[in-house]
Amino acid sequence: MKRIESTQNALVKHWKKLVTTRKEREKSSEFIVEGFHLVEEALKNKEQIVQIIVKDNVDLPLLWSIDDVEIVQVNEAVAKELAETEQSQGVFAHCKQPKIEGMNAWRKVLLVDAVQDPGNIGTMIRTADAAGLDAVILGKGSADAFNPKTLRSAQGSHFHIPVVRGDLAEWIENLQDEGVAVYGTALENAVSYKDIQATDAFALIVGNEGSGISPQLLAKTDQNIIIPILGQAESLNVAVATGILLYAFVK
Repeated sequence: MKRIESTQNALVKHWKKLVTTRKEREKSSEFIVEGFHLVEEALKNKEQIVQIIVKDNVDLPLLWSIDDVEIVQVNEAVAKELAETEQSQGVFAHCKQPKIEGMNAWRKVLLVDAVQDPGNIGTMIRTADAAGLDAVILGKGSADAFNPKTLRSAQGSHFHIPVVRGDLAEWIENLQDEGVAVYGTALENAVSYKDIQATDAFALIVGNEGSGISPQLLAKTDQNIIIPILGQAESLNVAVATGILLYAFVK
């Protein structure tokens, strides 16, 4: 077992940058997850794990299959550099972002336009995973899929469902060419989501927390839909709205 005690170690500096900067995550196509649950989910996709990082005096569960995984033991100071949570469990996995294949076969897709809150992005990834979608596409202006807050909020769904960045206008056209109906969420020229038939092929676009979906994208959809507000609330949280719609649409 390898051991690192210095916060000045080159690998520790790389880990720290993976936690704190999007640029490093994008440049290296790597990310860090923290805590027993997320590391356990990562272990189900072992080929993605570069190494597991464990703080002194933290025991890994005996049931974990880690014979062929590199374990790096670190002291309190190094673990603190990586910890994003208040009560860190002292266990992390350094992972490679998955190679995405089979995009042409995707028929149930969530498209996200400029949603900036990492917690909302993570919740939507988790919800799309739960609803059996094929993929989540994050458009320009959206929070990073591999931001630590996004990862925590998605609760391991990054290891189950493809999450890619992409040009949403291109995606809409490609999906429509394949006969997949694309729905936008909007207040104008919209029908109630309850009027839409559940189906095996659809794409749903959800938009920015404040300004909604860009007019350019809304102009390309097959139909825009609305969730009626029955009480006094001005609007619904974007992740909650996504959950309602995905479960309404999935056959």
